[in-house]
Amino acid sequence: MGGNVCGAKQAHFPYLDEGYSTMLFRNAKTSTRGVALVALISVSSSFLEVTPAFAKMPDQGQPVLLKASAVAVADKYSADAAEQIFKEGGNAIDAAVAIALTLAVTYPEAGNIGGGGFMTIYKDGKPYFLDYRERAPLAATKDMYLDKDGNVIKGMSLYGPRAVGVPGTVAGMWEAQKRFGKLKWKQVIAPALHYARDGFIVDELLAQRGSDAMKDFDGKTNFAKYFSGLKTGVNFKQPELAAVLTRISNEGAKGFYEGKTADLIVAAMKTGDGNGLITTEDLAQYRAVWRQPVQATWNGYHVITAPPPSSGGIGLLQLLKMKADRKQDFEGVALNSPQYIHLVAEIEKRVFADRAQYLGDPDFYKVPVTQLTDDAYIAKRAAEVNPKEPSDTKSVQPGLGTTMPEKAETTHFSVVDKWGNAVSNTYTLNGSFGSGVIADGTGIVLNDEMDDFSAKPGVANMFGVVGSDANSIAPKKRPLSSMSPTIMTKDGKVSLVIGTPGGSRIFTSIFQVINNIYDFKMPLKEAVGAMRFHHQLLPPNTIFWEPYHPIVGELAKQIEARGYNLSGQDFNGDIQVIKIDGNSPEAAADPRGRGVTRIIQ
Repeated sequence: MGGNVCGAKQAHFPYLDEGYSTMLFRNAKTSTRGVALVALISVSSSFLEVTPAFAKMPDQGQPVLLKASAVAVADKYSADAAEQIFKEGGNAIDAAVAIALTLAVTYPEAGNIGGGGFMTIYKDGKPYFLDYRERAPLAATKDMYLDKDGNVIKGMSLYGPRAVGVPGTVAGMWEAQKRFGKLKWKQVIAPALHYARDGFIVDELLAQRGSDAMKDFDGKTNFAKYFSGLKTGVNFKQPELAAVLTRISNEGAKGFYEGKTADLIVAAMKTGDGNGLITTEDLAQYRAVWRQPVQATWNGYHVITAPPPSSGGIGLLQLLKMKADRKQDFEGVALNSPQYIHLVAEIEKRVFADRAQYLGDPDFYKVPVTQLTDDAYIAKRAAEVNPKEPSDTKSVQPGLGTTMPEKAETTHFSVVDKWGNAVSNTYTLNGSFGSGVIADGTGIVLNDEMDDFSAKPGVANMFGVVGSDANSIAPKKRPLSSMSPTIMTKDGKVSLVIGTPGGSRIFTSIFQVINNIYDFKMPLKEAVGAMRFHHQLLPPNTIFWEPYHPIVGELAKQIEARGYNLSGQDFNGDIQVIKIDGNSPEAAADPRGRGVTRIIQ
C-alpha cells in the first residue's frame, strides 16, 4: 500500500465544453479508508481513517432548502453508507458515489466497478449529465460476433471475456466527486472498502440470484470460484476486491485504469476461450464524458433526463408529450384499463420505432435529438395513434423481432440533499452478474455490455430490441442504452428524482410512474407499486406483463379481444424515487425489489 499524504490538495482537472471528454486522473494522491457493517448512525468513526486525502477546497456554503436529505437505494448497506456521508457533511454527489461503490460490493449482480452507467445531476440550480457508459475495445469490429456465414454466434456477446466492454464506473464516480463533492475521496470510498474487507450479510434474494447465476455460467466462466459462497445469512467477504478498492482509494481512478488492477483485468481477457479484447491501452484511454442533458417542459415541470447514447431520455420525453397531445383520448379512461393499456401501447410503438432507427453514440453518429423531441414532430407522431385498435406494426416500422426474459441486471438510486442538490444514477453490468467473468486477483465482476450493440442490424439483442447501423460496433464506441436517470424541477427547485433498472422497460416504467403521480394523483408508494406493462413495437402487438401485477382474467380477455398478445416476463423494473413537496422529501423504493429508503435529518 502506498504511503499517505496528509492534507493533500485537490488535484486540478481542466474541464472541456459540455459534451466532450474531461481529463480524469491527473496528479492523484494517496489514501486509505474503512466502514462499519451495522447501522452507520451509531458508528460514524468506523468509516474514517486518520489521514485525510484528496482534500477539498473550502466550501463556500449553500443555503439549506429542505428539512432533510433523502435516498432511495437498492439495499440497506448503501442506505447506511449514504446516511454516514450526510452525517459527515457530504452532499448528494458524495452520497451518490458512496452508494455506487458500496453496491459494487453488496449488490454484485448489478452494482459494479466493472460496468458503467449514467448520472444526472442537479447542483446549485444547474443540470448536468455524466456519461460513464462502457466503450468497445480498440480491437472491436462490426462483425466480431458473426460466423463465416454472417450469422450471429449465440451467446458470444453474453458470456466470457469477449462480451466485456471497457468499464466506466470508476472513472465516472471519480469525475463526479472531484467536480462536485464536498468530502475527501477516501471518505466516500470508505463504506465500500469496509464491506469488501469485513463482509456483509447475504440476504435471501441475493443468494437466489447467485444460485441462478451459478447455473447460467456453469462451465462457461470462473463465476463459481468467487460467488459459490453466496448463501443466505453468510458474512460474505471479498478480500481481492478490498485490495482493488484500496488502490483506488490511494490513487483515484488511476488505481483502476493503470497499474496492477489494469494488468489483472487485461489478464482476464485471456481466460476461458481467451478471445477477450481489452488491453492496457483501452483502460488508460477511457474517459467519462460530460454531456448536455435532454430537457423539456411538461405540465409545468422541467424534465431533465439522459441524452444519447441513452435512448431512454428521448423516449421518456416522447411518451410524456405524446400522451399530453392525446389528452382528449385519455380523459375519463381508468388507469390500467384495457383502453388505457391500448393507448399507451400505441404511443410506445412509435417511440420504439424511432429508437431502432435513429439512436446511437453521439460521438460516432449525429443523433437528431432536436427533431425527435420537437413539439411539432411529436404532435405529428401522436396524430398517428389509432385510439380504437392496434396500428399495423409494419406501417410503423417494418421488420420482425423476438424477445427474451428480462434480467434484473441494472440498479438505480436517487439522492437529494438538504441544500436542494439531487443525483439520479443508473448503472449496469448488463446481464445479471454481467459476463460471468471475474478478473482473477481482483474480485471485479466484468460486464457483458457488448451485447447492447447491434451485432447485426435487424437481429434482436437479449432484451428483444432491434437496432440499426447507428448502434453497430466500432472501436471506442458506447452502446445504446435505455437507462434514463431523470430529475424533474419546478420553479428551479427539485420536485422528483426517479429511475429504474429494466433494460428496454426502463423509460416505459418511469413514464407510467410519473403519470401515476401527477396525472392520477396517487400517493408515492402506491404510484410505484401499481401495475406496469410494456410494449416495444416488436414482437407485433405484444403486451408484456409482470408477475407482481399479472394481466389475467377478465382484463386479459378484454385486451386480447382488441388484437393484442399477452406475454409474461419475470421483471419490470425496480423504481427508486424521491418526491419533494415544499421543503419535505418523501422517498419510495419499489416493492418489487429489496430497496430501502432513508430520510436523514
